[in-house]
Amino acid sequence: MPIYNKLVRDLIPKIIEADGKTCVTHTLNDSQYIAEINNKMHEELAEYEEATNAEDAVEELSDLLELIHAAAAYHGVTVEELEAVRAEKAKARGGFNERIYLVEVADD
Repeated sequence: MPIYNKLVRDLIPKIIEADGKTCVTHTLNDSQYIAEINNKMHEELAEYEEATNAEDAVEELSDLLELIHAAAAYHGVTVEELEAVRAEKAKARGGFNERIYLVEVADD
């Protein structure tokens, strides 16, 4: 039986048990939790990068968004507060929608 050491969604153990299997879980402390959120973000980002169609890409983006929500809560902000920070940065610096790619900056 394989051993899994990873952050899982809260319903996953119930799904496993409903399938007639057993699993072992434990609750992470704060430093373990944020470390595993970070690890899972890297995993989901890699899966997004490997997506070959829009449907799969959106699935992976939704997983990343779920992790961003968890990280925001860990850092003591709501998703709405996080969005306000994002909007303010976009207002001050612009966003990525124009697809502008900075190649070089030279001192004149």
